Amino acid sequence: MAYRYLWTPLPLGPITTRNRLVFSAHLTNYARDGKPTEQHAAYYAARAAGGVGLIITEEHSTHPTDWPYEKLIHGFHRDVIPGYRAITDAVHRHRVPIFAQINHNGGQASSMYTRLPVWAPSAVADPLFREVPRAVTQAEIDEVVAGYATVAQHCAEGGFDGIELQCSHSSIVRGFLSPATNRRTDHYGGSLVNRTRLLLEIVEAVRGVIGNGLALGVRICGDELIEGGTTIDDAVEVARMVEASGHVDYINTSIGVATASLFMIEASMHIPPGYAMFIPSAIRKAIELPVVGVGRFKDPLQAERALAEGHCDLVGVVRGQIADADFAAKAKAGATDEIRLCLSCNQECVGRMGLNRWLGCIENPRTGREHEYEQRAAANAKRRSSSTIVVGAGPGGLQAAIAAARAGQQVTVYEKQPHAGGQVRLAAMVPNRAEFGDLIRNQLTECRRLGVTIEFDVEATAGLIAEQHPARVIVATGAESQRPWWVPAGADHVVDVRDVLDGTASPTGDVVVIDELGFHQATSVAELLADRGCRVEIVTNGMLVGQDLGVTLDMENWWMRAGAKGIVQSTDLVAMGMGDESPPRTLNLLHHPTGVNVSRTPDWVVLAVPATPVDSLYHELEAQGIIVERIGDCVAPRRAHAAVVEGERAGAGLSS
Repeated sequence: MAYRYLWTPLPLGPITTRNRLVFSAHLTNYARDGKPTEQHAAYYAARAAGGVGLIITEEHSTHPTDWPYEKLIHGFHRDVIPGYRAITDAVHRHRVPIFAQINHNGGQASSMYTRLPVWAPSAVADPLFREVPRAVTQAEIDEVVAGYATVAQHCAEGGFDGIELQCSHSSIVRGFLSPATNRRTDHYGGSLVNRTRLLLEIVEAVRGVIGNGLALGVRICGDELIEGGTTIDDAVEVARMVEASGHVDYINTSIGVATASLFMIEASMHIPPGYAMFIPSAIRKAIELPVVGVGRFKDPLQAERALAEGHCDLVGVVRGQIADADFAAKAKAGATDEIRLCLSCNQECVGRMGLNRWLGCIENPRTGREHEYEQRAAANAKRRSSSTIVVGAGPGGLQAAIAAARAGQQVTVYEKQPHAGGQVRLAAMVPNRAEFGDLIRNQLTECRRLGVTIEFDVEATAGLIAEQHPARVIVATGAESQRPWWVPAGADHVVDVRDVLDGTASPTGDVVVIDELGFHQATSVAELLADRGCRVEIVTNGMLVGQDLGVTLDMENWWMRAGAKGIVQSTDLVAMGMGDESPPRTLNLLHHPTGVNVSRTPDWVVLAVPATPVDSLYHELEAQGIIVERIGDCVAPRRAHAAVVEGERAGAGLSS
């Protein structure tokens, strides 16, 4: 059997996983009023149906002082138990064990919701929340320990098979373990033994409540990546102490601190897969307990290799299974090529969470809507047609074709280019964004599996479509670049980022990149040009270059790479026009906070500015009375996730 290590069962205390793949704990924002929902149940059940070996839910808060974000599950209230039962019953139908992660976030929190002081080992403010916490007293420490035991009892009553203590990237326990945040002088501070005392007290209390019938695990951070923080040597010793307690069945691992080095916990495609493997590898050499490894595993081959080389005993695959709930089943069936590989783009998972929205996926529009899509598809079955033409093989058009084919329709896609992908294909041409191209690769694989016909090098005119007599047409013709008002005619050295990526233009010398989009377009091209030897300055009207990179956790690494490549970043500057010389070379800019005019005289200007919809075909078809709808950028130029969501809705007949 392929991937023989992955499919080996493994005992974890009283339960046995049927394989070594773990859907590790991660936030979803699916909770309402502090309680789990049917959205949780359907989400976890889909991954259980997909064949994963073990599911560990997102954290459940253990104390009323802990409410760092709005949609947190308040495990300390008994009214969560019916929701727990709905989740565990849904997962157990597929014979998959499910553990509950329980936690108190400590000083990595805010008093916004509780109107109570934040609790922590010491009065050290977190760099993100910037709120000075209250150093807990002995009585409050006892209360924290009791809270963990209470929530563990609720989880046991709710049908969970095990408990995981979150002591890693955002936890009061992590705060006690770390010398960076624990400055106590009592028997909970100072030495590593003292700093581990709270963790061991919680372990003992939880085991005392759940008995030997449930598994118990501890997730610890191997390297906080902060000055004076926990290191791998500390983590190894903590793991040894946890094992010596005799109460724990496995160790899970993590890297970074959720508010100081989050960009290394949920690493984007700029960070290589398996980057955190040194942590479980070191811990596994030191203890006998099974160890879970994490760190951007994209495919089963990477997971198999980590197991085969002895770095860990189980592999946590989160975003890979967010993107494809059937990740495990496809791997076991030998259908690896059909796995919808995660892009690590962070746009709809981490990015939506950071905006206080529920978790989704740029590739999988059904993520988080598993139950809703089943209901809506059935209700709209009468709207399905026998044949559909899709115009445009970008991410929106391909997703529309996939959804229509799943609904039983015969689908033909017309694409005027000799290849699929649209703007995604161009974005993937930048070396450090190449994985973004997996979006199109995954969609083309699914189209082939479903029997979708794609005809390239075909200009789909209204006449051609009318001759086919389709039941309906979905137009996904995208958008095209347009020059801003301030660029004069004859300014041949002013080009769009697309011109650089497709090779139409090859800027040299001094280059100014105008960033009005605030995302990867300007920064990616700037890096590409810097790597080619250009002297690059990015000018933006915003307060930060690529300001939306912070949402996807790309900002910190962008700054590091830009600094290393000598890319200048200039903010708060609005392009106002160009000089009168022929050809015009002077770029006039307004520093809008002060009203001061400045100028640049580059060899080239590269524009990352709003595009304009290509919607003429849609209007022609509509005028002819053909049943047609449009999706993606030809409606309004946006990012890829919008095109994919709209393509899914249109193809499945779910559009309003």
